[in-house]
Amino acid sequence: MPDRPRATPRKNTPTFGSRTDIGCVREHNEDSLVVSPPLYAVADGMGGHAAGEVASEIAVRTVAEHAPDTADTEALARAVIEANYAVIAAANKKGRAGMGTTLTAAVLEGERLAIAQVGDSRAYLLHNERLQQLTRDHSLMADMIEAGELTEEEARVHPRRSVITRALGSDPDMQPDLYELNVSPGDRLLLCSDGLSGMLEDERMERILVRTRDPQRAAGTLVNEAIAEGGHDNITVVVVDIEGRQRQQEKDAVRSSRLRAAGIALVLAILLAAVSVGAFLFSQQSAYLVEENGMVAVYQGTPGSVLGIELSHLDHVTDVKISDLQPGVAKRLQEGGVHAENLDAANELVAQYKADMAEEKK
Repeated sequence: MPDRPRATPRKNTPTFGSRTDIGCVREHNEDSLVVSPPLYAVADGMGGHAAGEVASEIAVRTVAEHAPDTADTEALARAVIEANYAVIAAANKKGRAGMGTTLTAAVLEGERLAIAQVGDSRAYLLHNERLQQLTRDHSLMADMIEAGELTEEEARVHPRRSVITRALGSDPDMQPDLYELNVSPGDRLLLCSDGLSGMLEDERMERILVRTRDPQRAAGTLVNEAIAEGGHDNITVVVVDIEGRQRQQEKDAVRSSRLRAAGIALVLAILLAAVSVGAFLFSQQSAYLVEENGMVAVYQGTPGSVLGIELSHLDHVTDVKISDLQPGVAKRLQEGGVHAENLDAANELVAQYKADMAEEKK
């Protein structure tokens, strides 16, 4: 399954990277994420039969709608509570008792960080090349470790390691744990589902975050390492580099100075033509799926145009009806499409949709 779409960061926001992967064992990716600076969030759904996927998508969508633009823990808590109500309402409406999700959401405002957390998806902070877990898992294993009944190593292989003690979707009176702290330029924020933290020890994650400077590459490396260890669960990772207000202002000043340099306008005009041609050629290596007249359509290229040049064209319309797909998949196809690396990957997704529909009819 391809990565879910990531929002484009606004001006004066940190750089970030994210990736979600189905792993090696699960049939569906029930994790969801949102990257919409200053908000970052990870959710890990549960309930089976795609209910977890629905729950996690509802949670991240609702928290994104209600989250504050500042590092206000109380306002962030209210957004998470709204997400809880939304998951409960969806479970009742769809008749999916037991549908739920974890949710760890962070708002980063300059050098101030606010976190609201429910379940066992974690938030970490890399500071001075040392990784520290910021959140406490709401899980049976965390309770037993704190009680001295087993070690962290024993918890990793315990048969009840997946049991969580708090989640969205079960209790209308649920309250998230809240954290508010100062961070420093050069720090790195990590949000992840237990598909990562359950497969890699903290020391290993720390080494990857320290040596991999690019946040997108760091996110990808963490996921790949978890898959290499067996990928027993869905894996979702968000990595955010904290630059701070002063550093961002310095970068903006340098950028403005460069834009004012003599001759920039002429150079940009020449480059624009070259970029347009290059963008078109590069786009043809990609593909995407989208809803068209109620059916799944396969396009080669990427959506949009450059200087009036369309970057994609219809390859074919499949015989898969949008109405036959799982709600989460159908919504993504209708609202923005599902991207694939190439036409072969897009056709493989169509084949997977057909297999999923055949399985549900059994």
